[in-house]
Amino acid sequence: METAARQTRPDISSLKKEAWQVRRDILTMLEAAGSGHPGGSLSAVEILVGLYCYKLRHKPKDPQWADRDRFVLSKGHCTPVLYTVLAHRGFFPKEELLTFRKLGSRLQGHAYLEVPGVEASTGSLGQGLSIANGMAMAARYDGRDSRVYCLMGDGEIDEGQIWEAAMAASFHRLDNLCGILDRNFVQQDSWTKEIKDLEPVKDKWTACGWHVCEIDGHDVKAVMDALDEAESVKGKPSLVLARTVKGKGVSFMENKAEWHGKAPNKKELEEALKEVDLKHSQEVARG
Repeated sequence: METAARQTRPDISSLKKEAWQVRRDILTMLEAAGSGHPGGSLSAVEILVGLYCYKLRHKPKDPQWADRDRFVLSKGHCTPVLYTVLAHRGFFPKEELLTFRKLGSRLQGHAYLEVPGVEASTGSLGQGLSIANGMAMAARYDGRDSRVYCLMGDGEIDEGQIWEAAMAASFHRLDNLCGILDRNFVQQDSWTKEIKDLEPVKDKWTACGWHVCEIDGHDVKAVMDALDEAESVKGKPSLVLARTVKGKGVSFMENKAEWHGKAPNKKELEEALKEVDLKHSQEVARG
């Protein structure tokens, strides 16, 4: 479906159904690939669903549309969630997801610019916010009302370049820029607090001159509300501090560092899909 203007609010139940389908496809494509990053992809599902199904102005049939909004996946190894959402929006066929990380596939393990809908090749952590700054400044200089969104990982903000970019965005008053922090508390091999304690995260971004909105990143209504709030802020960039669960939706993956970069096998996939389906059906029954 093409979208030439920012969208009206979708029904919450439709977004929850979309998130369920995205989770299923992420797990399935990772098992087919035999490698990838389920933990940080599953933690960001509701964030990307809320962004692409509601806020982000885009045209899947015209990915280079000049007035589109931009999304930068700074935590570039979590392509399973980005590729899946792009496929669901119609940027390329869903069947292509099963070529993920295969020889000759354009769906590489890290975000790849040749994939329709991908705005920047990322994966070297810490660089995405700088890229997003440049896009936001270019939109301003071109006189366009495009907005730029950048999803960062909480382990990623150990990188000094993130904080240089944060200060630059504030200095230039980039109010068309919205950062989103996937605060799932787990990075590559441990809890973030055991590697480099990030708290108080909110205060640090506020001190850098950003407007900060803290939410439950798995609540699609909260995601939409936060994106609305960010768009209303003038004179400074905004950060959506989304508190999430790494591996969300699959109990044996949740809060487990080993699922940062480990794909499920066939048996694990079967168990994971059953659990994801059960949780969705229970949620539907609750209304």
